[in-house]
Amino acid sequence: MAIRTISRLHEHRQWVNQALLDSAATLSVESLHQSFSIGQGSVWKSLLHLYGAEFVWLEALQGNESPVLPGDLPDALPGNQRGEGGLESLEELQQKWKAQEQRWRQYLDQLSDEMLDEMVCKRSTSSGKGRVHQTRREDILLHVCTHAQYTTAQVVNMLRQLGVEPLPATMLITLARTQMALLTDQQ
Repeated sequence: MAIRTISRLHEHRQWVNQALLDSAATLSVESLHQSFSIGQGSVWKSLLHLYGAEFVWLEALQGNESPVLPGDLPDALPGNQRGEGGLESLEELQQKWKAQEQRWRQYLDQLSDEMLDEMVCKRSTSSGKGRVHQTRREDILLHVCTHAQYTTAQVVNMLRQLGVEPLPATMLITLARTQMALLTDQQ
């Protein structure tokens, strides 16, 4: 049951990520980078952080104790993209994220109940910065989803302030109803 629930939460996370990217694609470059006093400071920076956090956690789950997203400066929050080779466009982010979501699906497909209690080591770039923490795999998998929900709320708030309509659908119940409607239409 735990694997099924975790997989469902990650399916929802992936669906919301796509909705955020679709909404961001409607923005001008200026709006994408407009400053806000929430989240990481702009829709662009918040999307980079969301992508970066999902990258480093997947790397940690796969055994990399000190993961750094390509283009990031180490010892800073994931998605900072202030290093060499950082992402420069929404199109580039969309392509990288699509590939990353495929890696997540492959990872989640090979999970077993026994793996959920295993300890995963990761060096922190936030709380306890620099310290290597041991965390249960299940808690990391849940954290990735709750972090995504938190960051999504910030991005949606920015999109609302930018006048985006309609705002992206982000609720799990909306995903469930959309999927049910597709099933009903196929029958």
